[in-house]
Amino acid sequence: MKITILPGDGIGPEVTEAAVRVLKTVTEFYSIPLSLDWQRIGGAAISEDGSPFPDATREACVNSDAVFLGAVGDPSFDHLLPSERPEGGLLAMRRALGGFANLRPAKALPALISASPLRRDVFEGTDLLIVRELLGGIYFGQPRGVDESGARAYNTMVYSVSEIERVARVAFEAAQGRRKKLASVDKANVLETSQLWRKSVANIAKDYPDVEVENLYVDACAMHLVTDPKRFDVILTENMFGDILSDEAAVLTGSLGTLPSATIGGNVDLYEPIHGSAPQIAGKNIANPIGAIASIAMMFRYTANRPEIAEAIERAIDEVVDEGYRTIDILGDKTNTEVSTSRMGELIAGRIVDTAELNHYFHAV
Repeated sequence: MKITILPGDGIGPEVTEAAVRVLKTVTEFYSIPLSLDWQRIGGAAISEDGSPFPDATREACVNSDAVFLGAVGDPSFDHLLPSERPEGGLLAMRRALGGFANLRPAKALPALISASPLRRDVFEGTDLLIVRELLGGIYFGQPRGVDESGARAYNTMVYSVSEIERVARVAFEAAQGRRKKLASVDKANVLETSQLWRKSVANIAKDYPDVEVENLYVDACAMHLVTDPKRFDVILTENMFGDILSDEAAVLTGSLGTLPSATIGGNVDLYEPIHGSAPQIAGKNIANPIGAIASIAMMFRYTANRPEIAEAIERAIDEVVDEGYRTIDILGDKTNTEVSTSRMGELIAGRIVDTAELNHYFHAV
């Protein structure tokens, strides 16, 4: 596996260190050759290279089997134009890699009941997947900008049938491997792009008659996510709606820090926790690395095609949390043990090896 590592900004380097610890642990245990290429992106790259997505980083990314990203964002660059800010580097990287389907699972862990603000009966048993279109919509549409007066700004939301249909197929195929339910989320009552979205999804649905399809407006979906999240299996939606809804889904797990993501469909897959750079806690070794570590699990599932390794990582996360080890954002009641970012990575990596060795012993016997 040839992986480009992009620690990025804020808490990115801290959660990346924990995730790479797990990555190295499992590749060593399962005897998988591993090559890591560390590069800069975002604010860190602006400071050192003058660009949020330097040529050296681009070259490394497009020549990798996969890319892992920690986080991007630095408020000290907010005075720059959007394309010149750290986030501009993230969008440029997404274009370069070509991944158009962003997979964001949200599963309620029983051990984190006390960390969620929702009632137990509301969110317990929730297990959903948000499939977010990642290369279209208002984040990429042209024209965009601010006029000469500075008193008027504009962005353009654009989608084509082909962009919608290709991500819809990813979502339908995911639903076939789950509970065969798909909610397509749009704003078709007021947006022409959403009307095209709904029509295109309906056309693709004909090829998947075993999947039950529900159309929802984005505001209704946002409400149902916190009042009846168990109704959802796969949620398919466009770029901006998916960005917002997946952050909302973090309430189901107790913290944004627990959620991973995978971006597939292009030449190189991208893996990253869905949280931001959280500059207010950067350098304190208190950030939650579970989302970053779970993103490594997704790397083994989708890029390496080693689902058994992905399951081993996910099982280790569950077991460590079940034993009461928590970062401060999911600490919950006083019976749990607060641990640092680095310690959480150590615990999960150690549990993977312990469990794998035990399974190997019993199979040998």
